[in-house]
Amino acid sequence: DGVAQGRGINCRLCTKALKKIQALAGDDPDEAAVAAVLQKGCQVLGRVKGRLCQQLVNKYRDQIIEGLQNGDMPQDICAAMGICRS
Repeated sequence: DGVAQGRGINCRLCTKALKKIQALAGDDPDEAAVAAVLQKGCQVLGRVKGRLCQQLVNKYRDQIIEGLQNGDMPQDICAAMGICRS
């Protein structure tokens, strides 16, 4: 599974992607808003990172949506998914 390898790079990518997604979703997003932004948030990262981001989103979609709705910090969400060390 490519997502779990190279934690340092993926941790930065995860955090960066979630910061972007969080900014696009705004404060107190509903599930539909987060889902729509997940697609857009990955596209702005470029082709290679965007593809990794998309894999991440597909695999952890529910955790990402829940984390963003709870107002969790991107670093904490990535740690909860096991991508970053907490």
